[in-house]
Amino acid sequence: MVSTDFIEHLAELLCGVSVLLFTFIATFSRSEKAENIVQNIIALLLVTAAAVLWWLSLSGGELWGSNYLPKPLSLVCIVIAIAARMNIKGENVSFGANPHTIGKSGEEE
Repeated sequence: MVSTDFIEHLAELLCGVSVLLFTFIATFSRSEKAENIVQNIIALLLVTAAAVLWWLSLSGGELWGSNYLPKPLSLVCIVIAIAARMNIKGENVSFGANPHTIGKSGEEE
């Protein structure tokens, strides 16, 4: 039988590596092939992390002192895995004001 401490550390490792890769996705986006590979890795890691978090919950383990936290976090991992696969190619999806153009529009007037 696997100890719950091992499962907890495995979940933390998977989530940590996913966050690190997600943070540096702009660096990988310089190459379309590298970006797709990293997106697939992130999605795979997060889906695996969701399964490990669910396993942790079912084995009676705790994450950061809470036995309630693993199940909701597994859902968050799935949502972020889906978001990691979205490839918007720099398109403006928020349709909000661009902070870089706000100062320039004031100067032009």
